[in-house]
Amino acid sequence: MIRVALTGSVGMGKSTTADFFRDEGVPVWDADAAVHRLYAPGGAGVAAVAALVPEAVRDGAVDRDRLRAAVLGDATLLGRLEAAIHPLVAADRAAFLDDCARRGEPIALCDIPLLFETGGERDFDVVIVVTAGPELQRERVLARPGMDEESLARMLARQMPDHEKQARADHVIRTDRGLDAARDEVRRILAQLRGMAEDA
Repeated sequence: MIRVALTGSVGMGKSTTADFFRDEGVPVWDADAAVHRLYAPGGAGVAAVAALVPEAVRDGAVDRDRLRAAVLGDATLLGRLEAAIHPLVAADRAAFLDDCARRGEPIALCDIPLLFETGGERDFDVVIVVTAGPELQRERVLARPGMDEESLARMLARQMPDHEKQARADHVIRTDRGLDAARDEVRRILAQLRGMAEDA
C-alpha cells in the first residue's frame, strides 16, 4: 500500500484537495478531524487536556475556545499540550493505515497540516504539497470566522515557509488556478500512484 501525505500551509486549499482524492475513491485520514474526535466526550485527549488545563474541559469535552485562550496566555503550554496530544493523534493515524492495509487498499492518504514541522514525512512514501498565492491564502484565512491578521501571523510563524514545503514535496498541487485544474492535477497524480501500486 502506498502511504501518501497531503500537506500545505493554512488557507492553501488542502481540505478541498483532500475531498478531491476522496471523490476518486481514496481513503482519507484528516488530522484535524482526529483531534476533534480526541477532544469530544469520551475522547482519549480529554483527560490529557484536563491534566494541563482543567478549565478547558466542560461537560466531558474540550472547549476549544477556552483551550485557545489558555495557550495564548501561557507561552509554554502549547509545547506541553502537543507532547500530550501528538502521540494520540499518531496512534489514530496508525490505526487508520493498518485498517486500510487490511482491507487491501492500494493507496491511503493522510491530510496533515504540520507534516514537515513535526518530521512526519518520514512515515510516508509520497508527499503532496497544496499551495496558492499569498494574497489568495490571506483572503481565504481572513474569511474564516474568528480569524484576524494577528491570528494569521501566529499561525504562519509556526509553519515552514511555503517555498520550502514545495521544494521537499514529490508533487505540488496549485489551488489558485481554479477547482477544475486542481481536480485534474489530483487525477494525474492518482494515475501515477495507481501505476506505482500495481508495480509494487
